Amino acid sequence: MPIIEVSPEVSLAYETFGDPSDPPVLLVMGLGGQMIAWHEDFCRALADRGRHVIRYDNRDCGLSTRFDDRPVDMARFVETVSSGDIRAALAMAPYSAQDMADDGLALLTALGIERAHVVGTSMGGMLAQLMAIGRPERVWTLTSMMSTTGEPEYGRSSPEAQAALLTPKPADREGYIAAAERDLLWSSRRYGDPALLRELAARSYDRAYHPAGMARQLAAMTLSGPRTEGLRGLEVPTLVIHGLDDVLVSPSGGERTAELVPGAELLLLADMGHDRPRPLWPRIIDALAAHTRPRG
Repeated sequence: MPIIEVSPEVSLAYETFGDPSDPPVLLVMGLGGQMIAWHEDFCRALADRGRHVIRYDNRDCGLSTRFDDRPVDMARFVETVSSGDIRAALAMAPYSAQDMADDGLALLTALGIERAHVVGTSMGGMLAQLMAIGRPERVWTLTSMMSTTGEPEYGRSSPEAQAALLTPKPADREGYIAAAERDLLWSSRRYGDPALLRELAARSYDRAYHPAGMARQLAAMTLSGPRTEGLRGLEVPTLVIHGLDDVLVSPSGGERTAELVPGAELLLLADMGHDRPRPLWPRIIDALAAHTRPRG
């Protein structure tokens, strides 16, 4: 697994699929998710449509640089944000969502890629939005998947989903894998598969068990603020994909994103939750292939 330095303090693990001469597509993962959550078969299927696919571990996740010298107590952070003391919360966060977005662009630079199609899921959708807003000349197209705008009234989690997300998983391998079934709360009601959730959890645990990084990523995401004005002024062609079964980031997050971005296309998928179930891959990949096609 290649690891490349993208800044003096950050190195990122990444993997590519397909022909490097094809249009590049950068896949940006969500909160606490390793690059392997972009399933290899999904990446290869997109590459087979004539795209050079790049997946990577965000900072503080997987095999990329960890910031363990700057710990964040998740419970205390959530309590501080809930109390409204944003200044204190900012002081607790060792980096920002913008820093994480800059990592993705720096990876493209390190790989010699000037411009790419950027596809982000959940928190990764927020990072992809920041890439497109801040450096539109680096982004051919934006795809924001099961994400939101940073406005607190949109994309709200159900209380049950939020509680499950914020409850730490057991540290032992067996307990960690069993706890993956919590994700069924926000998975597709039709296609949610506990065996697949356990399989991904086992692969993730064995590859790089690093729960402390999730607290720091959560801090960065929580404090990123609304992207309302940036999205309103965005001129990058944008596709928004959201599942109607999503209770972790409710569909209003995707609907609001598409409402703000001029000319954005909105694809709402029945039977999709806060996941990408394999039976829906053909529709998702068709949409991505069409959106990332060469434009006149």
